[in-house]
Formats: sequence, C-alpha cells, structure tokens
Amino acid sequence: MTNPLFDPIINRFGTHCAKWDMMEKIYGVPAEDGIAMWVADMDFHPPAVVQKALENMTAHGVYGYFGDEREYHAAIQWWMKNRHGWEIVPEWIFTTHGLVNGTALCVDAFTKTGDGVVLMTPVYHAFSRVIKAAGREVVECPLALEDGKYVMDFDAWDAQMTGTEKMLILCSPHNPGGRVWTRVELEGVAAFCKRHDLILVSDEIHHDLVMPGHTHTPMALIEGIADRLIMMSATTKTFNIAGTHSGNVIIADETLRAKFGSRMAALGISANSFGLEMATAAYSPEGAAWVDELVAYLDGNRQIFDAAIADIPGLTSMPLEATYLAWVDFSGTGMSREEFTARVEKTAHIAPNHGPTFGKGGELYLRFNLATPRSLVETACSRLKEAFSDLQ
Repeated sequence: MTNPLFDPIINRFGTHCAKWDMMEKIYGVPAEDGIAMWVADMDFHPPAVVQKALENMTAHGVYGYFGDEREYHAAIQWWMKNRHGWEIVPEWIFTTHGLVNGTALCVDAFTKTGDGVVLMTPVYHAFSRVIKAAGREVVECPLALEDGKYVMDFDAWDAQMTGTEKMLILCSPHNPGGRVWTRVELEGVAAFCKRHDLILVSDEIHHDLVMPGHTHTPMALIEGIADRLIMMSATTKTFNIAGTHSGNVIIADETLRAKFGSRMAALGISANSFGLEMATAAYSPEGAAWVDELVAYLDGNRQIFDAAIADIPGLTSMPLEATYLAWVDFSGTGMSREEFTARVEKTAHIAPNHGPTFGKGGELYLRFNLATPRSLVETACSRLKEAFSDLQ
C-alpha cells in the first residue's frame, strides 16, 4: 500500500541540508547513489497545516518581532493534555533555540564548572558535547543489556556516585536504543536523583514517535520529583521542522523556574517567530492526525529493516519501541569497528551514525535513520545484505 505523504522521494541536495549535502564530505559516501541515514531529521514534508502557516507568513511579507504568545501556549497545553495526559500552565513554558540549546542552558543555570553531569550511556551525543564545552564533567553510567534491550542498573550507578554530581540528563524515550521507559523505571530515576540530590533534566523530544503497543509516560507525571525536574519537549522531531531551532523547557517548580528564567534573560535569548508560528499550527488536530499516519509508516519501515537485519548473521537490531532510529549491534560478526563500518559506508554506500559518539557501550554499534521513503529503506536493506553476503 502506498502513502502519498511519505513515499515520494524528495531531492534534498543543494538545499543546505546537513544530512545529504554533508554526507560525502563527512562519510565519504558518494552523493550519486549514497543513502543518508545519519542526522536525525526526516525526509518528509511536514503536515500541510504547518506548511500553510509558513505560507501565510510569507504572504504577509513582514517579519518583525513575535508578540502575544497566548495562542502558542494554548497549543502546547492542548497537545500535552490530549496526547500525553499532562496538564501545564503557560507560566511554566520557556522557548529555547532547540533542545540542545535548552540542555546547555540547564547545565549553565543549575551546575558550576567542575560539577558532574550524569548520562545513561550510550546516549544522544550532543549531551556530552555541551557538558564538556561548559567545563563540567561527564559521568557515564552505562545501561545494562537484558534480553537484547537496555535497562537501568541503579545499583551499579549508586556505587559510581562521588557527591560531585549535580545533574542527571534523561533521554526519554531513549536515543539511540529506542526504549520507552516504564513508569517503574522512571520512578527509579526519580528515586536515584533524590538519593544523590541531582537536578533531573528530562529530554522528551521523541515522545510523540512511539511504536504501537508502547506508551510514553512524561516524567512530570511521576510523583515527588517536581521540585528538581526540568522537562524538555519540542515540535521539531515530531513534525520534521528541526531547522526552526525551537524547543520548550517546561518547569513547574517556582524556584527552578526563576533561576532558569534569569539565565535566559542574562543571555538575551528570545524565540524566533517562524518556529512559534509553525509549532502553533503543528500542535493541532490536523497535526495529530498526521503524526498518527507518520508513526504507522515508521513502524512499517522498522519491520522491513529489522527483518533484513535478522537475515544477516552477526547483526542484531535492538527492538525499536520509539523514535525512528535503529540501533544495530555488529559485535556478532567478529569484525573490528573499522571493518564493518567500511562495509556499510564503502560497499553499501550508506551513511549511518557511528556508535562510539554515543558514549560507553556504543563501540560496536551503528545508528540508522529510518525516517525516509520506504523504497530507500528497502534499497538500504538490499545493500546491507549484499555487503555482508559472505556471512550468509
């Protein structure tokens, strides 16, 4: 069955697209026939309601400062209540230049130079980048593998803590492992943060991209954590509008909110009008219907990709509960990282993310972006089978 929303192949070359225009320079994968499966954006148009909002802006033709955020805040409130069962108030909402910026602001506002910031690794690589750039220490708490998926190992992590740690950044759902953390696991995170007096930053940017059969629980719905919790969400991953660099830091606690707000004010940060207009349009019934279709399509891509990986001896794809990012373990091939990576990039002409960039535990993995037309996923699968045909 074809899907006119997601099946068409959109040529992104020559559009200043990091994912495609930088593929050959960074990975050596030729632009002529390469498949970009690294940067976490999608090769799809956003929903029509978002495109229409942008067209209305260009039709007006004046691009001044944005004012009166009531409609924008109401859209966020509607989305969080109707899609996630989480009720918020406008006063809690800060808008940052994306969630990497939001993460950096949290590190700046709530820690000092030399403080430790805890990451459950392997995890999204930008976290460690901003922590190190701020002069803080990255404290890697490795996730454990159980039945082929990541689980939290609080006993081991408790033993690692030295008292210099001041913050934990949670990736929920998890990138790159694709886990949807259970309520019990999230309660464990809350208890861990209380035991070690950590500010908890919960990055939930993938919370709308959850596979059938799984349910995301916002960290804000876990009891007893509000006085140390910073929530982060965005429209950017959900609706493929990452170029707007717009995200939300949502803080219920008044003391934390005042501290964060003062840092934003000191740094002169304010929102960009394009991001606010597009987000307001996206968080709507029309946007919700599009997301439902998107998730069904991504689930189809996931099934095709996982079946192909399962046919290649030595390769294992971690069960994908959320996100569109497949995390593939190559350790069973017995190959070095250099050899299996070369087969993917030089033979199959596919550009994935390299596992070590995600921290401890990622050394023998590659991450593949499945948010692309199904025909490209099928081509990538065929090429991977061919590249590792000697194992079959």
